[in-house]
Amino acid sequence: MVGWKYDFWVDYLPRVADAELERRLSRAGAVLIEGAKGCGKTRTATRAAKSVLHVDTDLNVEPTMLIDPTLLLEGATPRLLDEWQWQPRLWDYVRHDVDDRQQPGQYILTGSATPNDDVRRHSGAGRFSALRMRPMSLWESGDSSGSVSWHDLRGGSSVRVAAEDWPIRQIAQTVVRGGWPATIGQGIEDSQAYVLDYLDLLAEADISRVDGVKRDPVRVRRLLASLGRNCATTASLATLVADVNSAGGSLGRDTAASYINALERLMIVEDQPAWKTALRDSATLRQAPKHHLVCPSLAAAALGATADKLIREPKTLGLLFESLAVRDLRVYSSVHRGKVYHYRDSRGREIDAIVEYPDGWMAVEIKLGVGSVDAACDNLLRVVSTIDTRTVGEPDALVVVSGGGVAYKRPDGVAVVPLNMLRP
Repeated sequence: MVGWKYDFWVDYLPRVADAELERRLSRAGAVLIEGAKGCGKTRTATRAAKSVLHVDTDLNVEPTMLIDPTLLLEGATPRLLDEWQWQPRLWDYVRHDVDDRQQPGQYILTGSATPNDDVRRHSGAGRFSALRMRPMSLWESGDSSGSVSWHDLRGGSSVRVAAEDWPIRQIAQTVVRGGWPATIGQGIEDSQAYVLDYLDLLAEADISRVDGVKRDPVRVRRLLASLGRNCATTASLATLVADVNSAGGSLGRDTAASYINALERLMIVEDQPAWKTALRDSATLRQAPKHHLVCPSLAAAALGATADKLIREPKTLGLLFESLAVRDLRVYSSVHRGKVYHYRDSRGREIDAIVEYPDGWMAVEIKLGVGSVDAACDNLLRVVSTIDTRTVGEPDALVVVSGGGVAYKRPDGVAVVPLNMLRP
């Protein structure tokens, strides 16, 4: 619409999680929505809720917890308990209330940090359904035309879409801006400032508050920069530590591991685990995960990388583009309970992403450069031929996700689709 400008506080862009939240509320007593701060959990949950309690900011919460916590559960259902982890005891009160009511759709809990393990020692099985939200995919933010359905690719549908303009500068800007709802409609400089402020708050406060352990902000920033440099790679913990210490730090392995654990609990780090399957030959599978931050914009910001710098460093841009694609594949495949892995064996054969569903799997190569597409297709066919499909079945689809160009299906069955054409 001419003259229309997105207002984060007024306008709402539909999320993939909207329909999933509705489905889960229809069958579970409570739905737990987890995700990094700023990814849009509260706005999505508020649209489905009939009453809301902001646990982190409502001044009545703390005294009520001392008097009678069940008073906080009173309200029209579904009742949203936003940032519930600020009062971890609420988990058990909700659990008991769900048991008493024996009705679906009673509560929505949102959280941007995972509490200590003993807080949820009662799993909530049969009562809670956990829904993970991430920053916006390109389709959700309006940066993908949605010409090609990811689910239809899995079904083997044909693909034939003319090229859509997506210049390298726009790709770099998309990486730097990220999928944060608050940056939609903002200029690139304001978007970069938002992400830098996000990292500052993370390093100065959030990472220490998550478990009450004081952590050095300088070390946090250096570790985030190392994770950014090693984005979409299987770099070892020793490599990350050496990287941090090369900048003049003195971070030990145990300390680094605790920092990474805290970042995982904040849902900032979301590594891509290795796929486990049987092979046709004597090669062994590598088990190291690939490193990813929940949005490649965080990696770019931690590295101090602008769009111009990324264009001048195509290798770095390629790795961040792969991380961008992995983020979107996680969002699109989650609709059908898909999980995203990577594949690598001892002979150096690898596949960028394996999307595994309860009843099938897809193999995916991710290439920024259109000129690398044919080689990526050949690699997919070659590596998949080494996998023992007697144990996992034949792949539902072989896909190369590219940084632009035409969407089409090759005679050998490999689908080639630009990332900016995909939708769930």
